[in-house]
Amino acid sequence: TLIDFLMGLLPFKKGEILIDGLALEKESVSLWQRKILHVPQNIFLSDTSIRNNIAFGETEDLISEKKIQKSIEAAYLVDFINSLPDGLETNVGEKGLKLSGGQRQRIGIARALYKGGEVLILDEATNSLDMETEKNIIRTINNLDRNITLLIIAHNLSTIEGCDQLVIVKDGNIV
Repeated sequence: TLIDFLMGLLPFKKGEILIDGLALEKESVSLWQRKILHVPQNIFLSDTSIRNNIAFGETEDLISEKKIQKSIEAAYLVDFINSLPDGLETNVGEKGLKLSGGQRQRIGIARALYKGGEVLILDEATNSLDMETEKNIIRTINNLDRNITLLIIAHNLSTIEGCDQLVIVKDGNIV
């Protein structure tokens, strides 16, 4: 719920959210939301290729192969994609049903990295990954451009080891 408030998805009755010292208000929500990259726990994938799911929303002629390669490397998808007969052109099936949960999450992370942005929100985004892949993804996250604000929602404390600040929520309150 806290992240939904921060993303401007839920209105709040009391208090305010300050972004760089400015209050988040109705008029500024859409501008703020354009800066946010969100990797949810359950990734939406369309019934198309891995390439099109990473570059989600871009027309075929605008997809950057350089950005695709960079994002699949950062999301540790290279070996998986190279093992597929159709590589990046492999169809993931409706809602990504042809993939494991970890593979879907890594495609979601690659999508966020492909899009680029100022704020990256990982909402339990590593929970379906095996321990080695999670470690590699966390290493990638820790090496992201320091101009990117990273918000991580996690129950697993190893996921948040490199964070500068922790906000702990218990029984609906920030403690």
